[in-house]
Amino acid sequence: MFKRFARLRAVSLLAGLLLASACTATGSGEPVPYTDGSEYITLAGPAHRYSNEGKVEVVEVFSYGCIHCAHFAPLADQMRKQLPPGVVFKLMPAAFNDEWLPYARAFYAAKKLGVLDQTHLALFQAKFGEHYPLSTLDELADFYASHGVKRDDFMRIASSDEVTAQIRKDAQLVQQWQVDGTPTIVVDGKYRSANIHSLDELSALTQWLAKRELAGK
Repeated sequence: MFKRFARLRAVSLLAGLLLASACTATGSGEPVPYTDGSEYITLAGPAHRYSNEGKVEVVEVFSYGCIHCAHFAPLADQMRKQLPPGVVFKLMPAAFNDEWLPYARAFYAAKKLGVLDQTHLALFQAKFGEHYPLSTLDELADFYASHGVKRDDFMRIASSDEVTAQIRKDAQLVQQWQVDGTPTIVVDGKYRSANIHSLDELSALTQWLAKRELAGK
């Protein structure tokens, strides 16, 4: 069984900041490649969505501090481009612990400053490919400054009450979705990836769930 990618090491942040395939058959007799309760989980209760765009929503829960997320990032970018119209892809940073909190702040600052698309893969490459020290908010500010962002603007937004509130909201979703590792995919607030054996399988599962959900609408 493929090991869960990056485990939750602490669950107190919310209080402080407040994945073998199995074939079954459908009713029409068509085989389906993934099984509820194995490769993915249907979440109990009402759907909890990350946004309200009126489209099928695919959310990757990730962290810049997670090397498995770094490995998945190029696959996720390719997967995003292959998703059909009517499906939207979102990134949501997980702040499982104090070490990952600066990365969540950096993500939202980069998004607010309009540089997320150009820096997302680059940050993974700098941290895990080139081994730059990118752990603190100051170090992350230096990284974004090297990509044309004003350092003071980055620090102001990353430390803002607005970003803190968003991270609290994300932490609530992490609990509602029962996410305990990264990268994890959640589709429409209803389905969560579970016992996945490879990152390629995670990408394929995501596309299958998104297309199935879209067809259901």
